[in-house]
Parts: sequence; structure tokens; C-alpha cells
Amino acid sequence: MEPRELHLTADTLDHARDVVARHVPRSAAYRWPLIEAATGTTTWIKHENHNPTGAFKVRGGLTFMAHHADERPGAGVISASRGNHSQSLAFAGAAAGVPVTIVVPEGNSPDKNAATEAFGAELIVHGRDFQAAVDHSRVLADQRGLVPVPPVHPWLVEGVATYAAELHEDVPGLDVVYVPVGMGSGICANIAVRDLIGSGAEVVGVVADRAPAYALSFDRGEPVATDAADTLIDGVACRIPDPGAVAVVVAGASRIERAADQEALDAMALLYRATHNLAEPAGAIALAAAVRDRELNRGRRVAVVLTGGNCDHQVLARAFGG
Repeated sequence: MEPRELHLTADTLDHARDVVARHVPRSAAYRWPLIEAATGTTTWIKHENHNPTGAFKVRGGLTFMAHHADERPGAGVISASRGNHSQSLAFAGAAAGVPVTIVVPEGNSPDKNAATEAFGAELIVHGRDFQAAVDHSRVLADQRGLVPVPPVHPWLVEGVATYAAELHEDVPGLDVVYVPVGMGSGICANIAVRDLIGSGAEVVGVVADRAPAYALSFDRGEPVATDAADTLIDGVACRIPDPGAVAVVVAGASRIERAADQEALDAMALLYRATHNLAEPAGAIALAAAVRDRELNRGRRVAVVLTGGNCDHQVLARAFGG
């Protein structure tokens, strides 16, 4: 697929919202007293875990497939994913009549694998980590004549931007938004919407401290890869960042925070106790950073994106066992 630049305008955002609204209802942004006791300030949780695939990425999948079906009718697509991106494409492909093939690494979440197949995708297991799965998906794209879907693409970001637009409409005057960062579609969408509407909100990205590629890239001002991304926070286990996403993050984010595996587990437990919502580790790390920034944020209006709730039982047991 040819590289494309993101040009989020009022018109492209409106089109994305029309596409997404056919399948995804507006997600809630709630204040929870026990969450605010932990963050020390007014805090809204944006509940993207309530979407049809249990995560925010379904929005991007829908807009991607809408564009793809117009440009390449009948052509199948292939991508690599640890889970939420794959379910997004499978769900959207079924809705648009587009065949979807997904490559996942060995040891990937069995629950996410099962959900991806249940939504209608062909699942292929290959490689020791996400990057190995990406490389194999490119080989298969050539062999099978499939259109590769990257983890970050303007069509994906347009769809994800719909939740950021909802958030700013529902909670005007935000001071800071905390967003988990995997490959970058979520933080890019939040920056794009913030700039489009002229909000003064800071956008803070949060990565796993054992998968710090985007934090290192932000600090250096250019893409920095790592040799490993060995973290239970699998939704953000990136070791080779997307150059286009890095450019947007460097230009538009306030900072990138790092969350330890245990902080993610603690935040998952807090979310359950305070809101009775289940979060996956990647969906909880934005809250982990907001809790850590308690003193910094006193008196500020804070939003935390709960990006997904697709978590294996064994990880939930580990989070709640303590």
C-alpha cells in the first residue's frame, strides 16, 4: 500500500464519524469518585472498552475498510497484530465484504486469537514477536496478492479520531489527555483532533517501560528501535516504531511516560474496583500514568483513555490476585 499523509479536516472527520456510527455507538466518558480519589483531580475515563470488539481500534478498521472497498473492490487484505487491530479488521472486513488474513506471533493471547477468527478472519501464527509477524505478513501479501494493512495509516487514524472528537465535545476545556501508545494510531488521532479544534489540551502518551521505542524516539526526535519488547502489556509491545507516527508524536505530544508491568496490573485492579470495568493491561496504563502524576495535575481537568478490555483470564487473575 502506498504511503499517505494524514490530513484530518472537518470534512474527513465528519465522513469518518458517519462510517463509524453505522456500527459503533458513541462511547461514554464518565467521572468515577474512586478514580478521582486516586488521581487527585477531576478525571474522566473514556470507555472505548465498550465498543463491539472491546477496543478503540474498531473505529479505524471501519474507516479503513470503507476507503479500501471503494478503491480496491474485491481485494483481500492482510495485516499483523497482537489482537485489537486484528479484531478491528476482521469485524470491519465482515461488514464490508472484504476477506481478511491476520498474522500473529507465537504465544499470542489465545482469547484474542479466538475472537479474531470468530469475527471472520483467517489466522496465521508466525514468528517470535510482533515484528516477525509483520515481516511474514508482507511476504504473504506478495505471495497471495493481498493488500497489506499497516498498523498506522491515515485511514485508520481518521476512524480513531472519532473517539477523540467525542471526548472533547463531551468534556470541553480538558487540560490533559493520557493515551496508551502501541504503534501510534491512538496518540496521532488525539493530537490531530486537538489541533483541528484548537484545544489547549496536552496529549501525554504512555508506553510500557519494557517496550520503550516511542519514549526513546520522542526523546531523540527520530525513530528509535529496540531489540525486544518483553512486556505483559502486549497491546503496546512495539519495538520498531512507525516513522510517520513518530513525527506526529514528536511535534504534538507533551511527553511520553513509561509504565511498569506491575503498574499496569495495579491500574487494572483499580479500574475494576472503582468502575467495575475490566481493562486489558494496555487499556490501563494511561490511568497508571495519571495516578503517578497526581501532584502535577492538581486542579486540572484530566481525561484517561481506557482503550480496551480484551484481557486473558490468567492476566486478570494476576492483576486481581494481589
